[in-house]
Amino acid sequence: MRASSFRHLRWVAIPVRSPWSRPLGRAHPFRHVLHFTRSSPPQNRRFSASTPTQLIREGDSTIYALSTAPGRAAIAVVRVSGPHCVLIYQALCPKAPIPRPRVAAVRTLYDPTAKDLSSLAAVLDAGALVLYFPGPKTVTGEDVLELHLHGGPAIVRSVLTAIESTNGDAHVVRYAKPGEFTQRAFMNNRLDLPQIEALGDTLTADTEQQRRLAVRGASDALSKRYEEWRQQLLYARGELEALIDFSEDQHFDESSDELVVSVASQVRVLSRQIALHIQNASKGEFMRNGIKVALLGAPNAGKSSLLNRIVGREAAIVSTEEGTTRDIVDVGIDLGGWYCKLGDMAGIRSEPRGPSGNKVSVVIGAVEREGIRRARLRALESDVVVVVISVEDGLEGEPYRLAVEPDVVDAANECVCAGKHIVVAINKCDRLPPSDQGEPGLAPSQLVLKQISQLFPDVPTKRIFGISCLEDADPLNTWPAFLQGLISTFEEMASPSGVEGDANGQYDRSYWEDSLGVTHRQSSNLQKCLQSLDDFLAQSTPSRSSISVTGSEETNSMEVDIVTAAEHLRYAADALASITGKGESGDVEDVLGVVFEKFCVGK
Repeated sequence: MRASSFRHLRWVAIPVRSPWSRPLGRAHPFRHVLHFTRSSPPQNRRFSASTPTQLIREGDSTIYALSTAPGRAAIAVVRVSGPHCVLIYQALCPKAPIPRPRVAAVRTLYDPTAKDLSSLAAVLDAGALVLYFPGPKTVTGEDVLELHLHGGPAIVRSVLTAIESTNGDAHVVRYAKPGEFTQRAFMNNRLDLPQIEALGDTLTADTEQQRRLAVRGASDALSKRYEEWRQQLLYARGELEALIDFSEDQHFDESSDELVVSVASQVRVLSRQIALHIQNASKGEFMRNGIKVALLGAPNAGKSSLLNRIVGREAAIVSTEEGTTRDIVDVGIDLGGWYCKLGDMAGIRSEPRGPSGNKVSVVIGAVEREGIRRARLRALESDVVVVVISVEDGLEGEPYRLAVEPDVVDAANECVCAGKHIVVAINKCDRLPPSDQGEPGLAPSQLVLKQISQLFPDVPTKRIFGISCLEDADPLNTWPAFLQGLISTFEEMASPSGVEGDANGQYDRSYWEDSLGVTHRQSSNLQKCLQSLDDFLAQSTPSRSSISVTGSEETNSMEVDIVTAAEHLRYAADALASITGKGESGDVEDVLGVVFEKFCVGK
């Protein structure tokens, strides 16, 4: 590699790949273009540079499987995909022509091994609905044949056996492996990896929020966004490598310092976008995997009654005896479209003391002490902590009082410090006098002003509720407001970041909501990409030079290892390519497109 004549650049002799073999069309400079399109013939995806002989061999085979759930049902769907769909149809329906593409037709299915088709014994299903989809515009990108059968187990079994009998030396017909239809869709560019992950979320969605998250991921919005970012990094890398290989032979409109600063400014904007996507990915996990809710309180505060009231059944034992709940009782529930994992835990209390401060007696046994330890740990592991405080009979002439355990307050404040969302539920509000009950669903005003705000100063008033767990009657009508308060807390937790900071309105809300669908695998690759971008920015940031001998002001000078900087961008682009499955970013044709935009290499 020839040394550069730029005086501000420091070159390092690191082996670089040889010049590229073939040019492509023009590519726009990284700092001027947001979108990149280049026409090229469609190609099947490949996971490595080596020839995928096994995939090619399996791609020549035709696969089939039962697409509906096994067992007795009204209808069963058998799907066939591959080049021999027509042959299989002709073997099952020798008396009728193949239906028109994408038009359903009723057919009688016969046993291909039967010698006398006029015999009733040769009939497999007398009224099957058959659809034929010629490739490539199908779910797998291949020819697809769908057989909608009567759902009896015997009929399904006989049809599957008949399809298997069409296998031969000239044409391979076999039962599909798990996920193989989706794999062929990916290999034939019908689906990308983010869409495949969203497909898995669609099949496992139980709640409304999980369904919405899966629908967002089923679009190609995220894939296009990742590919756009990858192309931007390719432009940046191409500009830097143009300095490496052609700086002596060509004239650049910008100085080397200006070019590096221009690339760094674009990378800095992209880095902020990726950081917000990573942050929203963790919020999307609340919708995908559920929200862990812990019920924290003293013994007999009504935690088990609250759990039973929420789930609508007796999931936990309720008793007036203190310490009834010793271990954690976890219950999953769909609460307003949100999957919640509620945890009823042992009541937290301390050992009572006499007037002199000495312990009266040891009332907490080893089992209960372990339950308290687990309760505090479970609260710290939860996303939302519901602190249950009960209204009890007053002392010394007071009509009522709040039964507050100091250890409960300490545990709740620990959760606040850990960043957990706290909701305070004042239970047994039906015991309050009518004058102190306040508005339905809200905490009594006197209690809020005098005690709750002092005990939990970081909990906003909108998350403090007065409730009653009476099953037969709720005189204060507290329950709807409390449940809506929980749901509002969930919505606040899963609200996408970036909406408030987008003051210019460059992106609409759906742009940020799509980032909630980022999966754990995608988030891990985004973190790798962000780390590489941070490494690039750390290297390309101007350094302060010392004050000169003449006493002039200190100035900025650029000391950049262009080769290493370009490699940081390559690693970042590779991480994005791993998300979509489009291969490595090091495709020399893509990188060289930027070089062709600036000058002709053959000069």
